[in-house]
Order: sequence, then structure tokens, then C-alpha cells
Amino acid sequence: MGETLNFLDAFRLAARRKPDSLFVSYSDVRPETVSLAEIMRRGEAVGQSLIARGVRPGDVVAVMLPPWSEWLSLMVGAAFAGAVFLPVVTIYKAKELGFVLRQSKARVLVTPVSFRGVDYGQLVKACDELPDELLHVVVGEHALPDAVRFEDLLSPGALSQPVNVSPDSFAFLVFTSGTTADPKGVMHSARTLLSEIDAQAAWRGDVASEIYLSPWPPGHVAGALQLLRFLAKGTSVVAMDQWNAAEAAELIERFRITGSSGTPFHIAGLLDAAQVGGRDLSSLRDYVLGAAPVPASVVQRCVDAGISVVHAYGSSEHPTVTMGKASDPLESRLNTEGRVMPGSEVLIVDDDGRVLETGSGEILTKGPELFLGYLDDRLNQAAFATGGWYRTGDVGFLDRDGYLRITDRKKDIIIRGGENISSREVEDAMRTIAGITDAAAVAVKDDRLGERVKVYVEGRDVTLDEIRQHFIALGLAKQKIPEFVERLPALPRNATGKVLKAELRARPEPH
Repeated sequence: MGETLNFLDAFRLAARRKPDSLFVSYSDVRPETVSLAEIMRRGEAVGQSLIARGVRPGDVVAVMLPPWSEWLSLMVGAAFAGAVFLPVVTIYKAKELGFVLRQSKARVLVTPVSFRGVDYGQLVKACDELPDELLHVVVGEHALPDAVRFEDLLSPGALSQPVNVSPDSFAFLVFTSGTTADPKGVMHSARTLLSEIDAQAAWRGDVASEIYLSPWPPGHVAGALQLLRFLAKGTSVVAMDQWNAAEAAELIERFRITGSSGTPFHIAGLLDAAQVGGRDLSSLRDYVLGAAPVPASVVQRCVDAGISVVHAYGSSEHPTVTMGKASDPLESRLNTEGRVMPGSEVLIVDDDGRVLETGSGEILTKGPELFLGYLDDRLNQAAFATGGWYRTGDVGFLDRDGYLRITDRKKDIIIRGGENISSREVEDAMRTIAGITDAAAVAVKDDRLGERVKVYVEGRDVTLDEIRQHFIALGLAKQKIPEFVERLPALPRNATGKVLKAELRARPEPH
């Protein structure tokens, strides 16, 4: 795989090798086609401006943008300044954004002026107690009071040299919802994320020759990695800032897209749209399904359409642990998460931490792309087992051919359309509704989104509309709003009072 570089050196090397690689922003708001060479020119100017404005090595630059070219320039700029790059999902409301900015102690926040009906100036104002001297930079046609326009960063004035940082330095931070109510800050280095990209290249072949379609918001590791692959390998990418299946099918036909990834929601919509619109998807060689439970029926539809589709398993903490291959037997492609990626390792252990040679147990992982740890150090002791193994919280086993099969999830999260939703956060919000004495949130399987949120409540009857209004008033993202509700006389509990969610999940699903 070669020597690992820091981010800026990796980006410069890719730009020398493939200066004409293209980034296409497919957007109603900021459509653009730009070369890697031009992104590097802008990015290094941004880096000089950040240094001139007081950004120092280790400072956090939070970028709450869709997959626009400015996101890429800011990633380069942060690397130039030796800063930590923090992508933030654009759906966050004031509660989540304020938490992320405070915990990360962000020095810079970059947002659109507006996007998809959100006024980001008002959103930032609604956040409680932001870090001192937070510089707000905006992308858009209009300026905002007390904010700097992104275009101003492209003219740095005084020139400075880039900050040289180690490939092992903390350089990338992403927040993920987990089993706790608040998002968790996941720390990565250039070495961990570039190792992920190298592992993908070793597994899938020459990624530099691909033309990739990305439907992912870049505030998630999946979306960030698609854009990072463009910067570090020169892999041309077409990025959508808003998912539309019919438009995705047209883009695949127009650009002769060779690879993509998504959830069951994305691929099912794509297949439907191509059929209705008569679109040619024949260039699409590889499609990676992840970030949600994948129905075998969806994979079978891809097989029938001639698209090589495989599962992958990973997380923000360890981006890709296993992945299937087009050459794998169909049964394995339908029903497993593939085999362990180059450099990564998997252990299956029982509740006492003993290694299991056969049978299901908790999945522990290790490898060069494993994260450095959580920003909140209090979370690390529970996250790692002896020897530096990461506790995924998922349950499964490796079959006799080395394919990983997931059988259960210890972590209490719901994965809706690729978004991790903390059950606890939903439950905490439900308990603040007058007359609700307790609540339990569980996943309901859904062929389109993977899972949806259902809540069981104790107390009075409550309508979905009332729940929606309550969650909106709390400033929570709409994806977290329950879509099903059922009142029970009492939630099932064990002798210690813990709610038995397995019993709730076993109840008949809504239709």
C-alpha cells in the first residue's frame, strides 16, 4: 500500500498524478464541475487565509455543507493549516449543532447562507453558548451579518507555508449517534482514513479509474470518504446534494458511472426510476450496500438487473471492516456482509470476553483504519477491549468460508435511511411529553429505508402529530421523529426493571 502521507501531501500527490480528475456537484443551488488541480489551488489559498485569521495546528474547522466544491477546498485548507477537519451533517438542528460545536471547541464554522429551507444564520443564533471567537463563514450568494463570505478566503493576502503534521496526528473528527443520547466525537488521523481508501483500492481494484456517484451527505463517514477519495486518489465523483432517484439514474447514464453505494432506499429507488424512465444503468459495475439492514430481495433485484451488488459492514469508528466481492457466491452476497478487508481483523467473543471459535458473539475489530478514540475520553474504556480491540456492539459470527454474518445488535440504535438514530435520545424526548410516564423506541423493518422508528409508551394516548410537534419544538432532526406509536398498559421489564426490547421487537409490526 506504500508509505502513508499526511492529508496535504496525499492531496498534492494525487493532484500531480491526476490534475484533470473531475468533481461534479449536481445541485439546484450550486451546480459546478471542477478539476482536482483547481480544487487544490483554491484549497491552499483557503489554508493560508485560515492561518492569517488565527487558526492554529489542532484547531477544529467545522464544515456544515452539502457535497459542494467548497467542502473539498476547506478539507484541503484545514490540512494546509494543520487543523482538524470536522464535517457536520446539514440536518442538525440547534440542539445537536450546539453540542457538537461546544464539545469540539470549534474555531471555525462554515455553513450555507441557506439550504433546503434552513436559515443557517438563525440556526447558529439558536445554539446555546458557542465557543469563544467562533468564526462563522458562509457559502452562498448573500452575506450574513457577523459572518465572513467563503469567497473572502480565496484571497489570503499574506502568504504562508503549510503546517507539517504527522500522518498519525488527530486530523479528522466526525460525530455519530450511538447508544447514548448525545452524539459521539470519533477521532481519525490521515493514516486511519487513507488506510481505508488503500484497503478499498486493494479490494476492489484501481479506484482511480472509477467514476463514482455519491448520494451520501458528507457529514457522515460514508459521504466524506467519497469526497476524500477524489482528493487522495483522483477518483472522479458526481455528488448529489439532494437525493432524487430519477435524477440519479439519468446521471449514471450521462456520466457512465462505474460505481456507487447507498442503502436499500437508494438502490430500490434507482432501479424503479431506471425502469420507469428507460435509463441505461449498464455502466454501473459495482454497488456497495451498507449503513442499514439490507433485505435479500433488494440484492436479488440488482442481480436480476445485472448490477454487481455487495454488502459492506463498518462504522464511523472502523469505516469498512468487511465487504463482499462480485465474484462471491450469490448466497454469500445475499446473506452476509462479505469477508474481512485487507489489514483488518475480527474476533468473536462471548459476554465474558472469551474468544469463540464457533457460534455467535460480540464482534470485535482491529485494523489500520480503526479510529484513534472518542473525543470524550470517558467513552473509551467501554469502547475498547484488552489489546486495543474495538467493541462494535454488534453480534454475529464468521462462517466456515470467512464471511461475516450479523445476527443481532447490542447497540441500541435505529438505522433509518443510513442515519443512526439513538433510541435513548428518542425516549428521552418522549418522556418530556406531559402524561407519558415511560417510552421505548425500537426499529421497525422497512424495505425502503431499512428501518423506521416506533415508540411504545406508558401513560396516556398520544398522537403522531402531537409527537411531531413536540420533537420539532425540541429542535430535533425530523429523521428522529417516531413514525409509529403504540400505548401499552406497561412496558415489559425484567426483574431489575430494564425494558425488554427483544419482546417489543418481537411484537407484530405495523402495516
